[in-house]
Amino acid sequence: MEHSKKAYELFMAGYNCSQSVFAAFCDVTGVDEDTALRLSSSFGGGIGRLREVCGALSGMLMAAGILYGYSVPGDYDVKSRHYALVQELASRFRQKTGSIICRELLGLEGASDPVSPVRDGEFFRTRPCPRIIPIAAEILDGYIKEHEPRGKD
Repeated sequence: MEHSKKAYELFMAGYNCSQSVFAAFCDVTGVDEDTALRLSSSFGGGIGRLREVCGALSGMLMAAGILYGYSVPGDYDVKSRHYALVQELASRFRQKTGSIICRELLGLEGASDPVSPVRDGEFFRTRPCPRIIPIAAEILDGYIKEHEPRGKD
């Protein structure tokens, strides 16, 4: 299944933006789905509904970290290359969506109440998330096609 379609389906099933994108890539990251969903659960709603960095972007970057990240603390060249990757992916995301900030994408100001709203037809009609989540997955798929994952340090 295409990652963008899987991410969309996960979101429509009730998972948050970050969970939807990160868990869609379990087949290539090697992370089991339950772990992926738990690990990314804090990043929905722009990090716990604070409306900061978009959860779809966070999920994409978590998957990129598994695939291309570093684990040696003193290797500054590898660290710098990874941060360049993060900035490149975030730039691609911003170009396609207009922002990397959740509240800007939603047209809201400030943080939201921590109580997650019921996912019904109105929720999905009033949010750009069903359109944005597949974009995040497509960006990472494009990057993966351009660059084979390195493996673990």
